[in-house]
Amino acid sequence: MSRAAARPETAPLVGVTACARDIAPHRFHVAGEKYVTAVADGARAVPVLLPPLGERGAGAEVVGRLDGLLVTGSASNVEPHRYGGAPSRPGTLHDPDRDDTTLPLIRAALAAGVPLLAICRGIQELNVALGGTLHQLVHELPGRLDHREDKSRPLEVQYGPAHPVRIAPGGVLAALLGRAEIVVNSVHSEGIDRLAERLEVEATAPDGQVEAVRVRDARGFALGVQWHPEWRVLEDASSRALFAAFGDACRAYARARVAA
Repeated sequence: MSRAAARPETAPLVGVTACARDIAPHRFHVAGEKYVTAVADGARAVPVLLPPLGERGAGAEVVGRLDGLLVTGSASNVEPHRYGGAPSRPGTLHDPDRDDTTLPLIRAALAAGVPLLAICRGIQELNVALGGTLHQLVHELPGRLDHREDKSRPLEVQYGPAHPVRIAPGGVLAALLGRAEIVVNSVHSEGIDRLAERLEVEATAPDGQVEAVRVRDARGFALGVQWHPEWRVLEDASSRALFAAFGDACRAYARARVAA
C-alpha cells in the first residue's frame, strides 16, 4: 500500500448558512449551535459557517471549496417579494441579507452537484430558489394544522414529537429510513405552497402540507425537510439516518473532488 493510500480520509467541509441579527448594540452573523453540532456529530463533517454577505459572499466560489451545504432554519421568513407573494404582516421578521446569500448559494450548490440538506426555512428557501411559492401562515389555511411551537413551553416540549408525516413510497427518504411514516417535531408558520417544478414530494403531514422534498434532477444528495432533525440528532433514529446519509454523500463528493 502506498503512503498516499494509507493516509486517513480528511473530514469533508460542510457550509452552514448563518443569519444576520442585531444583538444590541452590534450586528452579528449567527447560526444555531444545534446545526453545527449535527454536522459535526451526525454527519461527521467539519462545519464552516457562511455569513450572509449576499453578492460579496461569492456563492459559486464558496461552493467550489465545500463538500456539502446545510441550509439552516431560522426565526425569520423569506421575503415574499422573492416569490411574488403578498406583503407580510407588520412585525414579521425578515432577513434580506440571508435571502440574498442563500437563494443563489442553493442554485450554485445544485449546479455543482454539492450535497445539500435544507431544514425548515431551508426547505422554503430551496423551493423559492427553484421557482416555487410559500404560504406565509399555514395555520390560517382552512383544514390545516397549527404547525407552530408553543413558545411558552420548554425547548424539550417545543421540539418534541408533534405529528406524523407520511413518507412517499419509492422515494429517497423511504429507502433511507425504511419506514412509511415517522413522527416529527413542528416549529414553523411558513410552508411550501406551489412546489417548484424541479422538486418531488418526499413526505407530507396529515393536513397535506409538504414536509420533505428532493431535487428531481440533482446530481447527488439534495433533500429538504420541514421539521428539525438537527435537534438532539443522535437521540432519534430517523435523524441519525438522515445526517449519516448526508455525511456519506459529502465524503463521497470530497473524494471525487480530490481525485478530479
